Amino acid sequence: MNITPAVRKILSNYESDNPGTKANLARILMQGRLGGTGKLLILPVDQGFEHGPSRSFAPNPSAYDPQYHFQLAVDAGLSAFASPLGMIEAGADSFAGAIPTILKVNSANTLSAAKNQAITGSVSDALRLGCSAIGFTIYPGSDDAYDMMEEIREMAEEAKSVGLAVVIWSYPRGGKLSKEGETAIDITAYAAHMAALLGAHIIKVKPPTDFLEQDEAKKVYEKQGIDVSSQVARIAHIVQACFNGRRIVVFSGGAAGDIESVYEMSRAIRDGGGNGSIIGRNTFQRPREEALAMLDRIVKIYQGEV
Repeated sequence: MNITPAVRKILSNYESDNPGTKANLARILMQGRLGGTGKLLILPVDQGFEHGPSRSFAPNPSAYDPQYHFQLAVDAGLSAFASPLGMIEAGADSFAGAIPTILKVNSANTLSAAKNQAITGSVSDALRLGCSAIGFTIYPGSDDAYDMMEEIREMAEEAKSVGLAVVIWSYPRGGKLSKEGETAIDITAYAAHMAALLGAHIIKVKPPTDFLEQDEAKKVYEKQGIDVSSQVARIAHIVQACFNGRRIVVFSGGAAGDIESVYEMSRAIRDGGGNGSIIGRNTFQRPREEALAMLDRIVKIYQGEV
C-alpha cells in the first residue's frame, strides 16, 4: 500500500497514536475508489438495531442478508463497512481482507424511550473479527450523555492501546434540546467538537441546518459574523469545529429520500471541506443496481468529476 501525500497529511494530525492505529486509519483512507484522496464513503448498517428489521430491510428484502451489505460495499468500492457485532460476524470470514470493517460497539432500539445506548460489542470482538476501528454513539444533551462519554473514554483507551481507530457518532438529542435543535448549526458544531475532545479519529454528525438553538450561541454567531447561510458554509464550520480540520469528519445520509438531494449534499460536503459521507438507508433500501449507480455518482462527486 503506497500511502499518498493527502493521507500522510491526515495521519500527521494524529500525533499521539501508535503505528497500529495509524495503519488502520490508513487502511480505511486508502481503500476503494476514493482511496488516497482523503475522502471517505462508508456504508453503515446498524439500522436493524435502531429501527427494527422490517423498517430497515423490507424495502429491499435482499438486505436482510448481512453478506449483501459486505458485497455492496466491496462492489461499490467504498472505504469501509460499519455494523454491530452479529452482522460483522455473519460475513467476517467470507469477506476477510476485502474491506475495512468498523464494529459498532453500542446500540439503541425503538422499544425503549431512553436516550441511551447499550454496550453490544467489545474491543476484543473487534480484534477477533479483524476490524480496523470501533464505532460508538453519544447523545450530547441527553440525561445519559455523561455515562456514554465515560464509556467511550474507557473503550477508546483500550482500542487505541491495541492499534484500533475510534469512530464517534455524535447525535444531539434529549435534555433541553428542541427537535429542530438536534440538527441546528450551533448544536451540531458543539457535538462534533465534543467527539473530537473525546479522542475520536473519525467523527460522524448529521448535516446541519441554519437554525440556531442556543440564545447565547446565537449572539456569538451574529457578533462574529459566522456564515451559516449555505450548506457549504455550514459544513466548513463543522470542519472548523473539528480542531480546524485536524480530525476526519463525515456526514450521515439520513432516511431514504430524493436522490438528487443526496447528490447535492455530497457536493456541499466536498466543497465545504468535509471528508465524506456515511450513507446507509439511502443506499441499501434501494434495489442493488440503483444503489450501485447512486454510489458511483457520489464517488465521482467526491473525485470532482461531476
